[in-house]
Amino acid sequence: MTAGVDRHELQQIIAGLSEGVILVEPDQTIAYANAAALAMHGADSLDELGPTVDAYRERFCLRYRNHRAPESYPIERVVAGETFHDVVVEVTRTDRPDVDFTHSLRSLVATDREGRPSCLALILKDVSDQFEAEERFEKTFNANPAPAVIVRLSDLRHVRVNTGFLEMTGHTREAVIGRSVYEVDVLANARNRELAVARLNRGETIPQMEACLDLPDGGSRFVIVAGQPMEMGDEPCMLFTFADLELRRKAETALRHSEERFAKAFRLTPVPTLLARADDLQISSINEAFGRVFGFGEDKVVGRSPSEVGLWVAEGQRAAFEAALARDGYVLGVEVCLRHENGTNLDCLISAERVTINDAEFALLVLQDITERKHTERELFDAIETVMADTSWFSRGLIEKLANLRRPGRIAGNGAVPDLTLRERQILNLICSGLDDDAIARKLGLSRNTVRNHGAALYRKLGVHRRTDVVLWGRENGFPVQASSA
Repeated sequence: MTAGVDRHELQQIIAGLSEGVILVEPDQTIAYANAAALAMHGADSLDELGPTVDAYRERFCLRYRNHRAPESYPIERVVAGETFHDVVVEVTRTDRPDVDFTHSLRSLVATDREGRPSCLALILKDVSDQFEAEERFEKTFNANPAPAVIVRLSDLRHVRVNTGFLEMTGHTREAVIGRSVYEVDVLANARNRELAVARLNRGETIPQMEACLDLPDGGSRFVIVAGQPMEMGDEPCMLFTFADLELRRKAETALRHSEERFAKAFRLTPVPTLLARADDLQISSINEAFGRVFGFGEDKVVGRSPSEVGLWVAEGQRAAFEAALARDGYVLGVEVCLRHENGTNLDCLISAERVTINDAEFALLVLQDITERKHTERELFDAIETVMADTSWFSRGLIEKLANLRRPGRIAGNGAVPDLTLRERQILNLICSGLDDDAIARKLGLSRNTVRNHGAALYRKLGVHRRTDVVLWGRENGFPVQASSA
């Protein structure tokens, strides 16, 4: 069989291959290119590809993946009889810069019986889509703020590292890439290291687990690490991702310290205090002052509401307090009557506010025992009422001061008087002037019973029940009117 026939048959064989094949003669003539090779250069014919190696160089610009131009084009290396494989280059047409490809190249050098090159072939594979996908992955991988590294499973060496990992650990890219997974140990001090290493060696998913990475400055970093098998190109790899636990640990430490301070203040405050769930007011904790003032121990109240404990004396006060707390989220200084464990009633001021502890809603109730103060006030008011029963001994200024003391904080009236008869006004004026019923009867020329009947009607219209209250009301509303008593 002649060489020409052999070459023709060879062209027929390679014409339908999916891989691109370019046949080159030792004199650097490009003898043949199949349809796949032409398509991989955006060419329609061999002339467009270039009849010689020099013409090929003029029409196509080749660069390696590191963007360095090769000293010798792969097609020239074929002519020189060099054998190579898996050489990846980026190819761009000089006359149409928008047309570019990525080729993976290998050479085939066949020799005759005397060992002379008889067939020189450059075999091409279009890997443009693969490398475009890898570029997109690279951009996404590097832009991802979550720290991550990729380990090649064949030799367990790091082949990719993103900025997030470098910033978290302080490593440089050069200190990670190419180093083994045990030199830059991403599973250092992992909680279940044996399981993680076994799954890494088998190329299986590594579940999330806590680890403590050693840092180049001698410190350490608590993280959650997980591994996911993946392929990069055709290479089996393991993608390790990390969640930084340092901020969470600092937040947990600060929260723990805050809770410790709250617990200490809660326990030692001298005012009785309860901590209850916000939804049903079930008591979670009491302080020492509560037990000292109300007599209840933790075993009697924890897990029960104040109502179930029997702390409330008046149901109406309980309902009003709980409604205000639910509506406003707080209650400030409301006077209520609460019950001691022994059944004694205690006058108290109750304040409450909703608080959040460990993401749960609670109500903090502060109870101030004012029983002694209220007892003293009642004694003082009783003494004032006794003295004011006969106001003829006191000046108007003193009566007004006593009235203000009896009803502190009461806003003075505006002179508006209920619908009183003339006689009732006269009697009101004389009562406020300090006259008793007998003196009023003599003053007005009425019987004592008539004065009492008018007085009863006056009490009813003013909404009071005692003579001292009449005097207080009158003083606050401009009585006695001196012209009327003349």
